[in-house]
Amino acid sequence: MAARQTRSPPKITPALVAAHGLKPDEYERLKSLIGRPPKFTELGIFSAMWNEHCSYKSSKIHLKTLPTKAPWVIQGPGENAGVIDIGDGLACVFKMESHNHPSYIEPYQGATTGVGGILRDVFTMGARPIACLNALSFGAPSHPKTRQLVGGVVAGIGGYGNSFGVPTVGGEVRFHTRYDGNCLVNAMAVGIAETDKIFYAAASGVGMPIVYLGSKTGRDGIHGATMASAEFDDDSDEKRPTVQVGDPFSEKLLLEACLEIMAKDCVIAIQDMGAAGLTCSAVEMGAKGDLGVTLELDDVPCREAGMSAYEMMLSESQERMLMVLKPEKEKEAEAIFRKWGLDFAIVGKTTPTKRFIVKHNGATVADLPIKELGDEAPVYDRPHVESPKLPVVKAVDVLAPLNTGDALLKLVGSPDLCSRRWVWEQYDHVILGNTVQRPGGDAAVVRVNEGPKALALTADVTPRYCEADPFEGGKQAVAEAWRNLTAVGAKPLAITDNLNFGNPERPEIMGQLVGCIHGIGEACSALEFPVVSGNVSLYNETNGRAILPTPTIGGVGLLDHFEKSATIAFKAGDQAILVIGETKGWLGQSIYLRDICEREEGAPPPVDLAAERRNGDLVRTLIVEGAVTAVHDVSDGGLLVAVAEMAMASGIGAELETPPMAAHAFWFGEDQARYVVTVDPGIAGRILDRAKAAGVPAREIGTTGGDALVISGERAVPVAKLRERFESWFPAFMGGAHP
Repeated sequence: MAARQTRSPPKITPALVAAHGLKPDEYERLKSLIGRPPKFTELGIFSAMWNEHCSYKSSKIHLKTLPTKAPWVIQGPGENAGVIDIGDGLACVFKMESHNHPSYIEPYQGATTGVGGILRDVFTMGARPIACLNALSFGAPSHPKTRQLVGGVVAGIGGYGNSFGVPTVGGEVRFHTRYDGNCLVNAMAVGIAETDKIFYAAASGVGMPIVYLGSKTGRDGIHGATMASAEFDDDSDEKRPTVQVGDPFSEKLLLEACLEIMAKDCVIAIQDMGAAGLTCSAVEMGAKGDLGVTLELDDVPCREAGMSAYEMMLSESQERMLMVLKPEKEKEAEAIFRKWGLDFAIVGKTTPTKRFIVKHNGATVADLPIKELGDEAPVYDRPHVESPKLPVVKAVDVLAPLNTGDALLKLVGSPDLCSRRWVWEQYDHVILGNTVQRPGGDAAVVRVNEGPKALALTADVTPRYCEADPFEGGKQAVAEAWRNLTAVGAKPLAITDNLNFGNPERPEIMGQLVGCIHGIGEACSALEFPVVSGNVSLYNETNGRAILPTPTIGGVGLLDHFEKSATIAFKAGDQAILVIGETKGWLGQSIYLRDICEREEGAPPPVDLAAERRNGDLVRTLIVEGAVTAVHDVSDGGLLVAVAEMAMASGIGAELETPPMAAHAFWFGEDQARYVVTVDPGIAGRILDRAKAAGVPAREIGTTGGDALVISGERAVPVAKLRERFESWFPAFMGGAHP
């Protein structure tokens, strides 16, 4: 180890600069900002702060167009997490982030550290985490690596969340060949705090001690943020050392210690050591507070001997925080951390200089302008081209290769529509005792502090729509999240997003990103559903093959009383089944067209945001009034899949009327802004009249009852057979059966 301490830093060459992810013009910009060539550690610091993952240099100008304000928004984008007011002096703190590249290289640790990182983002703000969600995208089931990735990622999410002690209550899983070389692992965490006890990252006061908290620093994760800002190639497995190792038990101790020192009023500012570790956390705290920071690396707790300044500054070891402490509270804060068995070390101080100075072994290894490290990062308005409009697929041009019942059985047993029970049963979704609605419905519902209020939580996106038409796909992702929250009776309040795309230096990929952001912005404005936090993950491609554009939307809504939340299961026989919203039989980009007709083509269904709002507001009102007995939004697979899911959730069948158009278009079209609801037959007429008065299309399509789905003129499909198909694919696949 001693040899590592005495080894001279490498000479800075164009090849070394390129290895740090900096383009030649960016390196020249760096030199002009500091007035000289950088030292080796300084190059590493700039590499960390100017990479895509930390600087948002390709997306920043477009992200600024998103609506981020509302009367209930306390903190929008720019902090560790977003914060919204949920009444009674309480706030909901939430965010979503990606851990895509690490999870592909080392699925278990990549997923665990993704969960750990997003939990820290939430409790850094002073919130106690109450729930986690995730959105997972894997390659084709037939790809040789898919099964291993699914198993490792799901085990990692469960291993961390279960051990930490927070329920994983919802999410989504998809399969598509475009994710073969680059899976997506998006993790979302939600917490509760008091509105007057939110903690922020901006340092204040000169000469204030900067304290290192949590676990020791090791060599894991070095250049993790830089790796996340590059595409994969055939040698990606060599990047395994850049994947961090998580310890949920240490993080649980860190949570309790942080909340305790916050309650004792010890904290001026606090920042999670996430991407780029000590570098990013120290720079952001100083820059946000218009202050300088001096760090003494000799005082940083290390778990490995002989670590260089470069390694310490870029390590992404987990379960660490940086805090600006009130000086008079130093002994009290240290005693609390020692009690929890965690490291506590004063490693620096705030200064008035606006310089970022790093010292190690008596030498100054970095002396940089702190504001320029973040504020002067390159910002690109990259060339982008709009995706070409695809033709509308007309129902008359789609021949139905299977009868309705056989098509339904095939769809509910397909990789994208089958039950995710195999996944969510590995997560503890009831720990803490406040989970009202478990995975499997439209949105999770979690009680707030064991009171009557509850939060509804969801994560949604339809990547095939985003690829076909980024603008409409972006709108639809937000509308789908809004519908899922509405379907359980919640008022949608705000979103966090995770924008996963390929290489932004390709104009067609940049066009997808820009189109989706514009669609998201338009939907958020129309639905009063602002963006309060988020993450951008670019360069998700391997050997030039990009993922599907996947702008995941995490939605949060509020119910005044958890007992009034609606569920998808039919409740009894002889209930009228109504469809709220207009059915035109839109088959373009539908699961039916892709999986039954083997045609992945056409324009996606258009999203009428005014109709979304009208239809959703009516459904939510009916839920609050107790007028509906079951509710389910219509999404992938269309109307008949939604009805089948309601039947499978209850074991109760339904008798359905002859459709007013071609059966495959009516039952499997994916028109937007629709819900299936059940009501007592005596009030069905009144509900239809109310819908008409509100300008909302609605029709009765059948009655619940029996043990099969019976469509007029078609062969009956037993609910038990549907359920067997629905539940069997995932366990069979993970057990080694071919898909």
